[in-house]
This record gives sequence, C-alpha cells and structure tokens, in this order.
Amino acid sequence: MRWLLSVLWLGFLATALADVYLHNPRGSNNRLNERSANRNNANRVFDSQNNNRGGYNVGDLTTNAATTEGNQYPMQFFQSGPYKLYGGTGEGESLYTIEWTNQHGCGGNEDSDPHKLNCNLVLQYMCQKDDSSNPKYLRFRDGLTTQTQDYQRPSDLTENRFAFQNRRNNQVQANRVLQERFEWYDKCYLRERNKGLFTADQKLRTNNELGYSSAIYTRQNPNGNRRGYECPEERDYYPYWHPTDWTDIAVLAQNKSLCDYYRTESQNVKPKHECVEWYSNQEGCNTKTEADCKATDKCEWWSDADTCRGPRKHWSRWNNQNECEMRNGAWLAFTKVLETTTISSPGACSVANKTATVGGHRTWWGAIVEGQEKACHVVPDAPDCGEAPWSRVNHLGNGRDAMANNYTWTLPHFSVEEDKKCIFRLRYNISTDDYDPYNTDASSNDNAATGVRSPVTQNPTITVGSKANIPLRLAINTAQFGRTFQDRSHSFKLLSRKRHSGNFVGLSSSEIDRSRMFNLNVRGKRGNIVQTFPSVEYDFFPNDITVNQDDLVHIQWTGSNSHNNKPPAGDGQAGDAGEGTGGTDRHNIVEAGDSLENFPLPYERTKMWKGAKAVYCFDGSAPKDVGEKDLAVMMSSSGYYQCFESSRCSRSVQSRQTLNNLLNNAPASFPGCIVKFQPGTYYYFNSRNNNFTNRSQKGTLRISKKTTVRSAQAKK
Repeated sequence: MRWLLSVLWLGFLATALADVYLHNPRGSNNRLNERSANRNNANRVFDSQNNNRGGYNVGDLTTNAATTEGNQYPMQFFQSGPYKLYGGTGEGESLYTIEWTNQHGCGGNEDSDPHKLNCNLVLQYMCQKDDSSNPKYLRFRDGLTTQTQDYQRPSDLTENRFAFQNRRNNQVQANRVLQERFEWYDKCYLRERNKGLFTADQKLRTNNELGYSSAIYTRQNPNGNRRGYECPEERDYYPYWHPTDWTDIAVLAQNKSLCDYYRTESQNVKPKHECVEWYSNQEGCNTKTEADCKATDKCEWWSDADTCRGPRKHWSRWNNQNECEMRNGAWLAFTKVLETTTISSPGACSVANKTATVGGHRTWWGAIVEGQEKACHVVPDAPDCGEAPWSRVNHLGNGRDAMANNYTWTLPHFSVEEDKKCIFRLRYNISTDDYDPYNTDASSNDNAATGVRSPVTQNPTITVGSKANIPLRLAINTAQFGRTFQDRSHSFKLLSRKRHSGNFVGLSSSEIDRSRMFNLNVRGKRGNIVQTFPSVEYDFFPNDITVNQDDLVHIQWTGSNSHNNKPPAGDGQAGDAGEGTGGTDRHNIVEAGDSLENFPLPYERTKMWKGAKAVYCFDGSAPKDVGEKDLAVMMSSSGYYQCFESSRCSRSVQSRQTLNNLLNNAPASFPGCIVKFQPGTYYYFNSRNNNFTNRSQKGTLRISKKTTVRSAQAKK
C-alpha cells in the first residue's frame, strides 16, 4: 500500500514523545483545578507523555475556585478582521504569541546546523460555535471534575442507530471535560489499525474484543490505553491519512526542505478519505424525494447519486478503499472547511474565489463529504511551515535568542458573525537516525516466524572490543524510540469583531475591521522556580512589545485560586511561595519610570495612561467612556475597580470596599480592555508578584509613531 509509505516516516517522527509544556496559552497537561503539585489524572482528556507536575489550572472568574462552568474563565481573543484583503500590511490581524518549552531539544538541520535528534512541532486548533445550548456530547468544556469521560464499546458490529445514541448519551457526562467527541474515539476503536506501520518489536494487542486490532493500538500505545476521546493512531502520526477535526496552523520542521510535503499533505488543502457505511435500516430515507429528504434530520441527500440515504454511520471497520468497497461501503473524500457561505451557485462561488470577496479567503464549490449536497465553502490555507526553533537537549528553557520557543499566530478570520469556542494543541515529535525513518515500514517489524529482526529492539545488549567482547546494555524503549509529546490549552473563545462592533468606542466599522490587535497576557503560576517546575513563574507575555500608534493592545490575564502546589509533588518540591492568600494567582499593572525600578509612579506622574483610549472593555459594569484615570485604576486593581468616581460606575474607588493591598479580594482573572496608546516607551510591573531577588514580573510597551493602516480601500 504505497500511500502508507508516504506518511510513514513522518508518522515515525511523530511517535517519539518528549516532554513539552505550553505556557501561553496556559497548557493544561491534563490538569483542571488540583491543589496538588501533581495532576490527578494523566488520562483526563489526552495523552501528553509529560511529567505529572506540569500544567496550569483552568482560570477562575472570581476570588473563589470555580464550582460551576459559569465561574470558570475561558480567555477571550478577538478574531482577525478580513486581513487578507489588505495585501499583507498587517491591517486587520489579531496576533497571539504562543510559547512553550520542550525538554529533549529541537531545531537545527543536518545540512548546516546538526543537532542530536530529529524534531518537528505541529500546531493545530479546533473550534465550534460558542453555544451553551449545544448538547453535552458536542459542547467543548473544561469540566468540573478530573474524571475521564466514560466509554463502552458496542456489544457487536450490528448495533443500530438508536442503540448507538443511547450508548453515547449514557457515557458522555456533562460535568467532565470534552474536546474530541465520543464519535471520534468510537470510530477509532472500531476501525482497523494501519498495519503498514513500523512497530519494531512492540506486541500490539490483536483483539479489541470485537475480533480484530483497531486504531487504538499503536507502537506508543500497544495496550490500547484510553485518554479522553483522543484517537491514539491520529495522535501519534502526522499528517494523518483519515479526516480529523483539527485545523493545521503551522508545522515547524527539522528542515525547510520538508515544508513542501507538509503543506501539500495537510488536510487544510488535501481531502482525506475514509470508508462510509449506512445503517441497514434506512428508516424510509431511500424512498423520499429530494425535498422530503432535506427536510428530515436523519436523512441525507446525496446529489452525485441523486438519492436519499440515511442514516449514515459515523464509523466503519475498513481503513482502505479495497476492503471498504468489497463490503459495499463508499470510499469518500472529506474536505476541510472553515465555514459555509450563503453563496448559492458554483459560478458565484468561483468568482468569490478569484476576487477573494469572502474576507479574502479561498472559496470552493463542493461537498464536505464527497457525494453529498454541494455548497460554497471557505477553505483554510496550507499551514505555515518553517524550520523549528533551536533548543538544547535535557533542558526546559530558552532557545538561542534567550527566549523560550514561540510562534506568533495570526488568529483566524471567520466571515460568519459568530463567536467560537476553541482548543489549541501542540505536538512535539522526536526521532533518531538509528534506522531509516523514510523507508522503514511494517516489513521491518520483528517477526520470529519469518526471521525478520527489527532494526531496534528493547534494551539490547551489544558487545564492543575486537577480542574482549565487552557486553553493554543500551537503554532503548522501542515504544519511545521515536515519540510524540503533547500539550493542550484549556478552552478559549475567539470573538467576532463584527458581532461585537456595537461595544467598541470611538472606532468606525472600518477601523474595527482594519485595526491590528496585539494580545498582552500573563504566563506562569504561584510558587518559586523549583516549586512551579516544569511550569514557570509569573511574567507578562510577551514582556517586550513594539506596536504602532494606531494598533490596539488587548490586555487580559487569567489565574487560579487553587494553585496551592500541595503534596503529592512527585519528583519535585511542594509549596506555593508568593505574596497574598496561598494558592491564588493575582495580577495587575502599575507603571514604573524605568525597567530597573521597583516602585510605581503616582498617577500624576504616569505617562502610560495619558492620552490612552480604551476602545473596548469586557466588564459590563465599566463606564462606556473609560477615562485615563479609570483605565489606570482598572489595571492597577485587576478590575476590582472599574472607575474612579462613583458617578461614573457602581464599582468605583469612591464607593466600593477598599481593595486589599495584596489584591486578595480582586478576581483571579481579568478580561481586560483593548487600548490604543500614545507614542512612547512605557515600563510596568505587577505590584504583588514582582519581588526583587525572588521573581521579576515586569514588562515594556513601546509605541512607535508609525501607522499600520495604510490605505483607505481594501486591496482586492
């Protein structure tokens, strides 16, 4: 099967796992709200392969640890405007900088900058409409318990649609985290695994209790352990050969020469196939007219066959075209789309594609699932691709430029005016050159019956010396010789600029679309450098930003009330050194005269807030026209105060109970404001956490006199 070989070596790179930790956005590493240094459940939602100590708790909205979803705080970022219309000037972009550390090194290349291993990093996101009314089996959420979602396989392969729905509805729990859907894991459990892959001498289970070995068994996961509803085979291999719900952002490769491959094989641009079958009981769908078919939820109109079918199964056992079609299945292409437009004809869709009139995006007339009803869809671009940033081995720290590895993501633009709930994931893939990663496949798997010896074996003993034959044992775990590590964010929101345009102040609709936005956040959690490791201590992020005078800066942060870092602490130190109430994260911004200073300026001497305009504040209790003093008060109190004078708002300095001087009664999270600053260089710090000789939480904001918006008309 030649198509298997085309992805094999990349899959092998992906199957090597090394610790990786997200710091912005805050990576969960499967944590929720634990007060312990260790996470409670490494299998809660995904397979990280990371140390139990890593990760950050979900954000709390108030001063108390959240006990309801409404009291959790998902970070909120504005989507980009239609930035592709503006000719690459930066106009309309919302820029979000992702930061991580990876333990086992990365970067370099064999041509001019060799490293000790091969590495790539895959950045992806997954979104759905932000709708709290979505049923429990669809709605992204962070959950209220650290328990893993339940799963029960079907009793046999003849299960009907109603039995499946009952099985799913009984297993999915509303108070537990949900990222991938139940159907995604069920499909993985029931589909045969790709038997063309190299598994070395690992003994993968051969029976999923339904008589065959399925895609839950991989070289890295030979026993089929489950983590949430993640599919182990999809997790371990990239690019995957079946369709997935993840959209590619970027691939940071071991060598730029690989980028053409990654960009053309990404599902963003290349449809992926899987076998489609239908329940044997068509429930009358196959006799319906086109109009009646489209009016019935359980039926689907297949325009290529001019027939009504349904209901369609979400799974098939068969993972290749031959076996699929032999069993009367249809081997169909699935195309990745961002959204579906209201354009109703192929001609108009083609014109929209040529003129980029739908927010600058490519449009495509076709069916998301081959053979179904066609429509005009917005399709994603190929992922960004470049050489992976360099980092040294055995080190969770900075790269060559004295900064932790990072990537600036231009947040997507959706032309449909709706907010999105999203998840971000980072996969870190490492391998060696101890065998050919390009051409090693299942034919090299260890097989005593055929006399095939795997090129790598578990903990082998070798001999050195021409005469002495000194025996030495090597530390090789073939389940990890080539490994994938992973971290994911908690859920966050991408907000539509147009949908919220009425809440912007002092900007025209054109300025709302065209303004470039930067996101200024906080990374880290409570504790000293040893207690937080492998997470990090507090800092602003990015902590040195240069923007133009017409750019917007969205200042927000999130924190937890349960970062107590208590035992069990695994192989690290427990404790939550810091100021204020134990276990609590608190942040604010006060201006300093210089980056070397640790005393704030009195308001009368500040420059940062003079002439600054808050064009959008997220707290509805803030005055519509936030003044300079209001903004300074809001930032210094972490939103505890929304204004200075009682005549302007209910939560004023003049009328509200006094703010605790360590911010103990301020909320853990601050949705913040979007601000346009005057030109200048401003220095700021956190009054609670900045503790000279213990930790520094300072930042610099540089506003140039340049402008980003260059023209009155969008470039078509």
